[in-house]
Amino acid sequence: MIADRILILAGGLAGAAGVGLSAAAAHAGGGNVGTAASFLLMHAPVLVASGHLKANAVLRTGSLVVLVGLLLFCGDLLLRAYAGTRLFPMAAPIGGTAMILGWLMIAGSAFTLVRVEPDRP
Repeated sequence: MIADRILILAGGLAGAAGVGLSAAAAHAGGGNVGTAASFLLMHAPVLVASGHLKANAVLRTGSLVVLVGLLLFCGDLLLRAYAGTRLFPMAAPIGGTAMILGWLMIAGSAFTLVRVEPDRP
């Protein structure tokens, strides 16, 4: 499924960007850069994991909402740090709220999980 590939790709890119931005924050400073790096690194594993799971629609949708929130939140912080401008007004709070909503959807998916039995000969 395309959503699985998007989540795995995004998780890998988020992890790589998080490591790179952590190094940039350590050498050049910048609170917003360090915050964005931390958020990218802490959310990358859930994106990769949810892309690999035989997930239900609630888990997959929640993970995609987390991804959108992460892009908005980190994108706004990084634009502030490197370009001196914002993505758009309220982008970071909207992104943060989306991440919270996505995580709540992931938690709620525990009540909609469907057990997949392995194929039996």
